[in-house]
Amino acid sequence: MTPLRQKMIDAMRMRGFSIRTHQSYLSAVSELGRYYGRSPEELCVEELQAFFAHLAIERELSGASCRLYLNAVRFLYLQVLHWPSFDVPMTVPKKAQRIPELLTRAEVGRILSACANPKHHMVLCTCYGCGLRVSEVVRLQVRHIDGERQLLRVEQGKGA
Repeated sequence: MTPLRQKMIDAMRMRGFSIRTHQSYLSAVSELGRYYGRSPEELCVEELQAFFAHLAIERELSGASCRLYLNAVRFLYLQVLHWPSFDVPMTVPKKAQRIPELLTRAEVGRILSACANPKHHMVLCTCYGCGLRVSEVVRLQVRHIDGERQLLRVEQGKGA
């Protein structure tokens, strides 16, 4: 492991970043280094701009992906390499607006009635009824249920 990578990991740990953020940021910075074939410490602002243009134009990454790269690189230069500022303009592709398709009550009913296993049926009902993500449902425990007040405690949902 390079000293720069270790410094970045230490800086993210000190700030309490999630493991997933560690992976995403390290991957983005590694890709920057691979793109130029040298350490990100040696790059200038013009090279960073060219890298971001490559992501948006040649690789056609979404706006969210481009912002992830931008945030990772900004974190590296400001928090790890201690640049006084990070003035690298980046044009991010416009975020696509899409309205999710909603299921009708009849469709939800058909999905629930098609589930023969009582355990799976209960998981689907809980997921749908509480609006939970799959990762949140699988982490539920009996102690999270407050039957008296009819509440369900979701620990460590998205964004903690």
